[in-house]
Amino acid sequence: MLTYPVSTTRSEKVDMIAVLKERLLAAYGEQLLAIGVYGSIALETEGPYSDIEMHVVTKEYHSIEDLEFIYDKFKIEIGFHDKQAFFEKAKKIDDAWAIKAGAFIHVLPVYDPTNLFEQVKSLPFEGLSSSAHRVMKEFMVWEPYETIAKIRNSYHSGNHNYIPLGANDLVWQTAKLIGLANHTYYSTRAKTYEESIQIESVPSGYKEMVQHVKNGQLMDTEMVYQLCENLWTGLNDWVESLGLDYRLKELPF
Repeated sequence: MLTYPVSTTRSEKVDMIAVLKERLLAAYGEQLLAIGVYGSIALETEGPYSDIEMHVVTKEYHSIEDLEFIYDKFKIEIGFHDKQAFFEKAKKIDDAWAIKAGAFIHVLPVYDPTNLFEQVKSLPFEGLSSSAHRVMKEFMVWEPYETIAKIRNSYHSGNHNYIPLGANDLVWQTAKLIGLANHTYYSTRAKTYEESIQIESVPSGYKEMVQHVKNGQLMDTEMVYQLCENLWTGLNDWVESLGLDYRLKELPF
């Protein structure tokens, strides 16, 4: 077995974060408004192989590129944004909202003299009520509808190789829709399924599909196909119960 990725303790990660903070302050100085850590480290749920994810917020627009690299024992990801861009990113409502919102809600400040990260916490919810249903309707067309069509093509062609992959795609897409509909974000990407099945409003067929995906029970493609069809029916019934109709009755032009 390769020695990397390398196991590190929380203390080692915190020490590395302190080094990064000092290097960032030395490199960019007065340009910096805030430095914060997000993800599992901010939530104190990290594992020995978890990476370090950081927000760096500057006062004004800059051309500093985001960084993602391996150094010593650590995988490090640093995103640079000016204040306006950072706030806009925190407010963005799209199909990945439930996956990404936590990165702005749970931030461990490393350098934050103006309490900027406290100001950002509420921004992911700012336009959610007015935008969630629009985003869900668009996403149903872009992803789940296309995914089930591919699954059906695979099934009816007799070549079932895509069905397990399609099942993974369909259940992940449904998890994103569940988060949007319930105005609920997931603490981390890794815990999406675990947390989504605890949410009150979910489509019929979703929980059963999640259990098969989590347990890797996707070899029986006949059974998996039926699970996909059950979820697709449940998803459409659920979307309809929310008052959403994503299919047009007239051509748009």
